[in-house]
Amino acid sequence: MPTVQNLADQLHISASYLSDMLRSLTGLNTQQHIHNRFIETAKGILSTTDLSVSEIAYHMGFDYPQSFTRLFKSKTNQTPLEFRHSFN
Repeated sequence: MPTVQNLADQLHISASYLSDMLRSLTGLNTQQHIHNRFIETAKGILSTTDLSVSEIAYHMGFDYPQSFTRLFKSKTNQTPLEFRHSFN
């Protein structure tokens, strides 16, 4: 998963400037945008493949599937499996 610093470095601006600019334009900071994009990607994978939650977590760069599940649930109020079952 990209970091705020990684994105700022690619844009040749400071991380705080990037977050301030995004917040002023969208109301969300850089980390929130990263998480939102990450969740949308995870939803796409969950709804179109039969990969296990652990496989998806590792594919998306998590060292521990529990961290993926925790982030997913904090953003969607559903576990990845609950999302998959509700989608199907």
